[in-house]
Amino acid sequence: MPDGHPIAMLSVHTCPLAVLGGKETGGMNVYVRDLSRELGRRGHHVDVYTRSQNPDVPRISRGIGAGVRVIHLPAGPEHPYDKHRVYDHLPEFVGGVLDQAKADGIDYGILHSHYWLSGAAACELRQWWDVPVVHMFHTLGKMKNVVADKRPSERETDQRVTVETDIVERCDALIAATPAELDQLTRLYGAEPDKVHVISPGVDTDCFHPIPAAHAKEHISICPDSRIILFVGRIEPLKGIDHMLEAIALVVRRHPELRDDLCVPIVGGEPCRIAEDDEMVRLQELRETLGISDIVTFLGSRNQDTLQYYYSAAEMVVMPSDYESFGMVALEAMACGTPVIASDVGGLAFLVKDGKTGYRVPAGDTEALAERIAHLLTDDLSRRRIGQRASCWAESYAWPYIAARIEDVYRAVTVDTRLAVHSGTAAGVPR
Repeated sequence: MPDGHPIAMLSVHTCPLAVLGGKETGGMNVYVRDLSRELGRRGHHVDVYTRSQNPDVPRISRGIGAGVRVIHLPAGPEHPYDKHRVYDHLPEFVGGVLDQAKADGIDYGILHSHYWLSGAAACELRQWWDVPVVHMFHTLGKMKNVVADKRPSERETDQRVTVETDIVERCDALIAATPAELDQLTRLYGAEPDKVHVISPGVDTDCFHPIPAAHAKEHISICPDSRIILFVGRIEPLKGIDHMLEAIALVVRRHPELRDDLCVPIVGGEPCRIAEDDEMVRLQELRETLGISDIVTFLGSRNQDTLQYYYSAAEMVVMPSDYESFGMVALEAMACGTPVIASDVGGLAFLVKDGKTGYRVPAGDTEALAERIAHLLTDDLSRRRIGQRASCWAESYAWPYIAARIEDVYRAVTVDTRLAVHSGTAAGVPR
């Protein structure tokens, strides 16, 4: 990218400073926050533009780190809002970005957008700025709809799929988290393979690293004798938490001797407001029906700075998702030396090395999930070996390595755009 030119990072529908585990907060928030922080450490100026969801939050925050600003812009009502309805307010968001850049006298060298809403905004901003657009989807509407065939209410809109297809065509580069996502982008969306760069998300190894279990349990006020099976993530049907609860019920029925010490914290959502969340209601009722209310606890959202203690305190982390584009929770848990049992889907099939850094099971197979959970609970040596390998494996995903590869993409598209402009074939909508 041009020397000295700042980076505009777009995360329209969710703020990277938000507490994790809410309805619209998860791995993408962590990705945007940690990538921006690492780019700031590497000498770049990064402005993260996001939609204001609270008028009392300062418009500009420097809470991520040196060289990084988070800029909250009005775009529709300033409160949590249906992300599909946010699309109708993108013109206001784009106008806010243009006004902020003009007021600051900033010329950006790269637009890096995240999720389909941000990609749409970036493509519009490109009408005004002759800069390349790098985009990462994080999840794909067509892939979510493959899983949602079982749950029609979870289907993504035709509008989202149409916009995603347009972004694929108009952006200069796409970041795919895994080779599987590369295949999905080329096969389902017609992306040119040369435009797609496979770069895994990173993990903050300064934060996520092995901590002695006794110290971790003390920090989060959990009984030192507890044996913890942990879930971390959004509370939504796609996450397959019901499969995990059913598997836990099988484990305690088959191994009653384990029950007294077993503790299953579920981090995510807002359990005190279950009437507003159909999935939370369903899971709480399922917990009662299965007779495991004494061992399963819904903790609600937790600050990212405390998660390393939950991971390190746990015997294992379970990710029973029906679909995951990558699975940041799995990477964070492995960095803490904790084995992961995950569904054999999406990014989890790429990230979790079966029998080495954890175990993979078919999505929805509660029998297989229960078997692996019981194995890790009853074989201490195997669990420790897997945890040690997981920690070593995760070191290769440290953010300095990942950010360096992202910088390579920025440089490549900047050179390509300069050549295209010089030859008179630059892409984009004329001003």
